[in-house]
Amino acid sequence: MTTAPLTFSPEVRAALDAGHPVVALESTIITHGMPFPQNLDMARNVEATIRENGATPATIAVMGGQIHIGLDDAALQALAQTDPAQVMKLSRADLAVCVANGRTGATTVAATMICAALAGIRVFATGGIGGVHRGAETSFDISADLQELAHSPVTVIAAGAKAILDLPKTLEVLETLGVPVIAYGQDAFPAFWSRDSGLAAPLRMDSPAQIAAAAAMRATLGLPGGQLVANPIPAADEIAAGIINPVIEQALAEAATQGIAAKSVTPFLLGRIFELTNGRSLASNIALVLNNARLGARIAVAMAEEPAV
Repeated sequence: MTTAPLTFSPEVRAALDAGHPVVALESTIITHGMPFPQNLDMARNVEATIRENGATPATIAVMGGQIHIGLDDAALQALAQTDPAQVMKLSRADLAVCVANGRTGATTVAATMICAALAGIRVFATGGIGGVHRGAETSFDISADLQELAHSPVTVIAAGAKAILDLPKTLEVLETLGVPVIAYGQDAFPAFWSRDSGLAAPLRMDSPAQIAAAAAMRATLGLPGGQLVANPIPAADEIAAGIINPVIEQALAEAATQGIAAKSVTPFLLGRIFELTNGRSLASNIALVLNNARLGARIAVAMAEEPAV
């Protein structure tokens, strides 16, 4: 049992009490990932997709000194309209301070994993994880998401790591940390907007039942941490690497020229890539999030049929 300041929505509380499948969702994608009202539409569609596939969605955010596990529609709408400058972007380092000070905070992958684990939720669907930034050998800019995957026992479904990152180094760090990286239905590691990064995935699984069984076995063996399920974007929605990679390189060069660093890098790059692709990157982003929500729900259903040890 935890004494953490958790507030559950009635829907999520009822699902957990009954042992029904629940899928956690982050809130940074709502507050910092896209503008209103697209962010609200996306959040509602993702939650609806999870329900349609047999699970209960639990969007996680910090409000009024409480970690909210599940948001009703009014809270979701309020969060979507909040000025991003007034919302803390939370990772492991910021979470406790935000809660203690009664601030509003949106959870990144790392913070969502922490809160999901506290709440007893074993599956989390997102867009893409953070990782090793390009030039990290001098900047040491490595996302806390990677360490969290080694700590919190949550299976994370993402379309790989964000393509703006150094993907080979990201996979190397995940291997060092002992995190299973499982490509779903293919041998290649996906690259967010593209189905194939050109890198082989360390592991492959082809069914939600296999992924659920692997999570249960990790618990049986006493292995800490979670799993990363790399779910490729649907073929109809992908932006081929040959098209998106030059755009990424241009955005990275502009960020370097403007001295943009730390937590400001990813929002800048995603915004600039949106502009350079005339909005196509956002459409693909929404499609991959929905695709991950579908798979996340199916994995949560399979886990409910195979309880954790």
